[in-house]
Amino acid sequence: MPPKALIELDSIDPREVAFDAAALDVYLPQCHEMRQLHGVYRIDPEKGYAVGFRDVRDDEFWCRGHFPNQPYFPGVLLVESVAQLCVFYWRHVVGRSEAPGRVMLFGGIDGVKFRDAIRPGDRVTIVVVVEELKLRRSSYKTQAFVGSKLVFEGQITGLLGPEMPEIYRDGK
Repeated sequence: MPPKALIELDSIDPREVAFDAAALDVYLPQCHEMRQLHGVYRIDPEKGYAVGFRDVRDDEFWCRGHFPNQPYFPGVLLVESVAQLCVFYWRHVVGRSEAPGRVMLFGGIDGVKFRDAIRPGDRVTIVVVVEELKLRRSSYKTQAFVGSKLVFEGQITGLLGPEMPEIYRDGK
């Protein structure tokens, strides 16, 4: 039996996007085909969570080969999508003010379970809940859903990386 959702998903209105793709440019260094997070519905630093989404399209670079004529969203790209929401949370709450121009790098993934396949046409709702939030290290419980079905869960850790202000639109 899958675990309970980390937050009440019914409280999220998919028509209310707080941070669209253009707004994410301020927070995420990934761009072009490596931008795997497409928007953020809500961030609540007081309660320690964020909810975002990733729209899976049929014209993406991986569709032709993963798998021919039967595309399934690669698990590594799902992990990257979830990690980008973690980075967004860290930069929104801590990074831009306390470590301007610094990046948050992948520190680890633990307890990952893929529970179902994701196909083009799916919108993946991603939830991250803070376990630890510090300047140099942060960790998050994470889940991803297609509709109300849990398709992924795991813990992601981020570590403070080098100063690279040139990769951010505003240098912060």
